[in-house]
Amino acid sequence: MKVIVNIQLKEGVLDPQGKAVHHALKALSFAEVGDVRIGKQIILHVNETDEAKAKEKVAQMCEELLANTVIENYTIEIA
Repeated sequence: MKVIVNIQLKEGVLDPQGKAVHHALKALSFAEVGDVRIGKQIILHVNETDEAKAKEKVAQMCEELLANTVIENYTIEIA
């Protein structure tokens, strides 16, 4: 089963990479971009047939390793 984890910084956490991209876009005349936040996507192939069990296992992976839950939020979707 293919599971997609999207991880992004929580609101209020500074995003220096996002700011750098935002400034670069403005320098390239893309003034319509108001803000940029950078995140990451992790695609896992999990040997599980039950979607609920797969989500539960992947949530455990996120809590223990994949995401820094102090400053990041994550979402899990089954593809």
